[in-house]
Formats: sequence, structure tokens, C-alpha cells
Amino acid sequence: MEEITVFTSLFASIGYLEIFIPIFFFLVFWLWALGHSNKNDLPRNYPFIGMFPALILNLHRIHELIVEVLSKTGGTFLLKGPWFTNMDILGTVDPANVHYITSANFPNFTKGPEFKKIFHIFGDGIFNSDFDSWKDQRKLAKEMIAHQRFHKCLIQTSWDKVEKGLIPVLEFMAEEGRVVDLQDVFKRFTFDTTFKLVMGFDPGCLSPDLPDTPFSKAMDDVNYVWFIRHILPESIWKLQKWLGIGPEMKLVKAEELINQIIFKYISMKRDELSRGKKMKEDEDGFNLLTSYMVPNDGETKRELKFDDKFLRDTMFNFMVAGRDGISACLTWFIWLVFTRPEVEKNIREELMAIIPEKEGGKQRAFTVEELKNVVYLHAALCETLRLYPPVAFERKTPQEPDILPSGHRVHPKLRVIFNMYAMGRMEFIWGKDALEFKPERWITDRGTVKHEPSSKFLIFNAGPRTCIGKEVAFTQMKIVAAAIIHNYKIEMVKGHVVCPNFDIMLYMKHGFRVRIKRRWA
Repeated sequence: MEEITVFTSLFASIGYLEIFIPIFFFLVFWLWALGHSNKNDLPRNYPFIGMFPALILNLHRIHELIVEVLSKTGGTFLLKGPWFTNMDILGTVDPANVHYITSANFPNFTKGPEFKKIFHIFGDGIFNSDFDSWKDQRKLAKEMIAHQRFHKCLIQTSWDKVEKGLIPVLEFMAEEGRVVDLQDVFKRFTFDTTFKLVMGFDPGCLSPDLPDTPFSKAMDDVNYVWFIRHILPESIWKLQKWLGIGPEMKLVKAEELINQIIFKYISMKRDELSRGKKMKEDEDGFNLLTSYMVPNDGETKRELKFDDKFLRDTMFNFMVAGRDGISACLTWFIWLVFTRPEVEKNIREELMAIIPEKEGGKQRAFTVEELKNVVYLHAALCETLRLYPPVAFERKTPQEPDILPSGHRVHPKLRVIFNMYAMGRMEFIWGKDALEFKPERWITDRGTVKHEPSSKFLIFNAGPRTCIGKEVAFTQMKIVAAAIIHNYKIEMVKGHVVCPNFDIMLYMKHGFRVRIKRRWA
């Protein structure tokens, strides 16, 4: 019955055409599969359809399936796709393989043309780029984010949104005794702050009335379709796109809305600059769009074409990076902390030690400077990222045939996928207590934050593609986390089910429904 329930749900949510082939496979091979289980409980490789049935039957628990398979195979497993579809996948969480692919032999492992097809909405932005285009874009983006003006604006924007956006919403919900989806609140927070930092405008999505957010909803739709494209053969989702049905139609509508809004703000910004409004060195209103548009004779800028298409692609890449990762991590973090009283107590004590004695116990927010040296809070955020990485997996494409340190052969038609969700749960990487939430594993004997190599903690990527926004993420997460833990008690609604979704971004499938109570009178 469970298998039938799963297929009924998929049929309703994915659409008639794209589920036709899975249903056919299911009808033909279901009874056979039940009577021919693999003795190691690994996906069985059938003629013609490969291991596709295992994916479909376990789609509702895909993350757990991957953990089970990789834990039984030493961290690397070749998943055979249907014949003639080029859907074979080598999944690996082996740190030696990760280091080899991301660092030691980095030039041979790129995003590849198939990646760009699936994530075409990124355009020619940094996430889709390889080789010289990627190098030029990364160099410029790094210069922008490292600039003191950006850092100042980040701190001010984040502080203002906590003080004038997040706290008023939480106060209203506490006063009214309402149930609120805290995951939605975090998405609104990061959407507002990211839009302000990137485009220079605050869309005002985070307010007590929780207004509709079409742009943010469109980004959610995009994440969902990206995941579906990884499951289905390219011919199926391309046909669906051509016919204008199912998730592909949802993607078309989402992309139209996203493009309309971004091009609108690019036009507004060009108009501002044409009327002589220039960015000042000490201006709080610094934003990345203006920085990219203001003439600059730097060598990096001369290598790039700054037309509206390039600006649209670049700004959208920044917005996805800033909005989704932070909001997903904060959601899982608050759930983990408030379901573990000892962890909550340790963070609260660390925060109380920061507050000057004369202030006593009262409601307040914390500045970036005050949170600069917190250890336990930082450790708890790292532990959250280990167990619930915002991006569950990443893919690479070999340019030339190669042999990985694990002995597995790879070639240009083989997808290589790192699964960060599974990596954080591997005992051979993290020890027997890998499934436990233990911030202490990130603290040294000296009481400082412990560093782990990126080949085992791949959340911020590794090698030349290491995320340039790591410090931005920790800055925002600490400000929000400290404000919530110090000022409020979070109680999850009784009976609420917490489990991962199956989008590209690892959010909670059913949101995070909670009640909020004040700590201070």
C-alpha cells in the first residue's frame, strides 16, 4: 500500500506525462522486484531500466536511501540509470575523492553543459560558468564582497531587518498567540536582506501581515523543478517543456516573473545613475547592482560584458545564494536547538556573558561586534550545517576519463555527485556518533572553534570554488539566532512532522509551525 500511496501522490504533483514511464516500469517490475530483493538491500540493476525503480519507489525518502546506500558501500556507489539516457551517477562522499575532484584535479571536473541545461535560469552567471568566464566573474564578485562598503552595508541591513522586521513579527505573533511558519519567516528575512544588498531595494516581505511574495514563491518553484530534472531523463522533461505541461510550465511562469522583476529594477537603477545619483564611499545604500553598473577601469571589469543580460544573470545568482542557504540553515538550527534544552542553555549562557552587567536581563539584539568571538553558537551552526546542509548535493562532470582515489573510473558521460546530507551522516567520516547533534565536536580543547577540512565538511564547497559568501552567511545567521534565542521561547506545534523536502534546497517539507513566547516582560 505504501508504494501505491507514493505513486498516487507523485501522479498528482508531477503530472501525467512525466510519470508515464515510472508507472510503466512500476507495473512491469513491481511484483518481480518484491520477489528479487538484493541481498545487500542495495538498488537492483534491472535490464533496460537500470536502478530507476529504486529511485521512484523511494522518492519520498530519497535522502535516507542515499545515506543507507553510501554507508554500505564505503562512501561511493555507481547508480545505473535507464539505458540510452546518460543518467548513470557516481555518488561519493569519500573525502579522498572529494579532495581529488575539487582541488587536486580541479580542471578536469567542471559543471559541464548538462548542468547548464538543468539550471538554465542561472544564465551565464557564476554558478553556471566554467573556465575563463568563471574565473573573471569570481574575481570580480570576490572584490565586491570583500570591500568595506559591502561589509558595512551587510551589517547595517541585517541589523535593521532584525530590529525593524524580524522582532516586530515575532512580537506580534507572541502577543496574538498565533501559530506561525518560522521557515516562511526566515525566507522573508533573507529575501528582504538579500534583495536590499543585491538590488538596492527592500521589498518589505517581512512584516506582521506576512504579505504575498510572488518573487519568493517563484524561487521555490524553481528549486522544485531543478530537483525533478535530476530524477527524469532529459528527453522527458524537455518534451514536457515543449508541450507546456507539468512542472516545466511552472518553471516557465516562475522564470517570466523573475526576469520581469529583475529587469525592472535594473532599468530603475540605470535611470537613477543617468540622473546623476552616484554611490558615495560612506553611503549606507551600497548594493551590488550599482557597483556592477558604475564605470570602472579595473582589469577584471574590462573582461566582462555589462549588458542587462549579464546583470540579470549575476544578480539572480547572488539572490539565490543569499536567500536560500541562510533561511534553510536557520530553520533547522532553531528546531535542533529548541528540542535540546542543554544546547539552548549553553547558547543562552554564552550570550548573557556578552551583555554588560548594568543592562541586566531584558530584550535586546546583538551586534556583529558582540558576536564576533562566540564559540558555542558558531559550533552549533556548524553542526546544523553538517546534518542539514542547505544544498543537499552538488554535481560535477569529468572532461576526460579519470580514476578516483577510491578506484572508481569516471568519464564525460557520467555524472559525479557529492551528497552533503549523506556525508554528514557517515560514521567513517564523523565517528559512531555521526547522527547526533553535538556542537562540542566543533570546539577544541582550548575552547576555540575547531576547523574541519572542506573535503569532509563540503557545505561551502572546496578548492578554487570555495564559497566567497561564507562569512556573510555566518554574520547573518548569528545575528538572527542570537536575537531569537535570547528573547524568545520557540515551541513546535504538537503533532507537526519535521522531515526534509526533496527540492534542491534542503528545507523542511511541511514548514516549521511554532508558537512564540517572550522571555522578558
